[in-house]
Amino acid sequence: MLPYQNLQEAEEAHGRALSVAEKLWFRYSAHKPDYVLHYHNIIFLMLFYTLAPLPYVFIGLGWFKNMDKYKIQPKVKDSFSNMFKCYKNVMGSFLLVVGPLQVISYPTIQWIGIRTSLPLPSLWEVFLQIMVYFIIEDFGNYWIHRLLHSKWGYDKIHRIHHEYAAPIGLAAPYAHWAEILILGIPAFLAPALVPGHIVTYWLWFILRQMEAIETHSGYNFPWSPSKYIPFYGGAEYHDYHHYVGEQSQSNFASVFTYCDYIYGTDKGYRYRKQALEKLAKLRHEDEGRREDEPYHIPAEDRKSQ
Repeated sequence: MLPYQNLQEAEEAHGRALSVAEKLWFRYSAHKPDYVLHYHNIIFLMLFYTLAPLPYVFIGLGWFKNMDKYKIQPKVKDSFSNMFKCYKNVMGSFLLVVGPLQVISYPTIQWIGIRTSLPLPSLWEVFLQIMVYFIIEDFGNYWIHRLLHSKWGYDKIHRIHHEYAAPIGLAAPYAHWAEILILGIPAFLAPALVPGHIVTYWLWFILRQMEAIETHSGYNFPWSPSKYIPFYGGAEYHDYHHYVGEQSQSNFASVFTYCDYIYGTDKGYRYRKQALEKLAKLRHEDEGRREDEPYHIPAEDRKSQ
């Protein structure tokens, strides 16, 4: 709740005219208690979890056949019933696990200094803080994820998340309730170490959720903007981790690839990727030699015969 009765009083307190964004923020938040603004986080989490995976859902159900070529595990088919079951399970976890956690964590949010006041942070400040959040969360998530692949951790907790050997976007937060709490630690630790405005706090969890949905989408789109992010893992990188499953000792990082590279836990993935690239090259060369032969029938024509 802002300590001003009106816009004029707020502008006088800051000695300048408020920006358009700050005026909108004043009108929205001026008379809302801080704890209500904090609880918005669970609303955003559920809203973006519902909306962000929809393109992948439609593609997985076969609405856009021309996208099938980008599916990482094309032999695995998705069904609406399976997707909806996953969605219901995750929404239940949000309501029964994440929701109560949001309620009881409000005093901690106050203590660490997440503010709701004016002025709003600059875009540059928001960008830098979000980048720091991603780096901190990625490092913490890497080590927790490795521990979850110990025999006890996998059998008791992490195996539920790996029920999807070919992951789908909706399955990004599909996990044991204990895993949701444990992996929430590094996500919350980042803004605790570098506190900012609650708008940045909201944006951080929204972006982290959307990144996880893309990583678990099961599709490797060449035009994805995330491909231009340095050291970004992406869908293909994490899909390999799910493909190997329980025995996986590779690709533990949640966002970037540098931890796996530094600690040597990406060797299996890199070896397999190099082997597949070599095989594809040999097939291409073989196809080229065949085209030089008399009476050669192209591959697409042979399929139709």
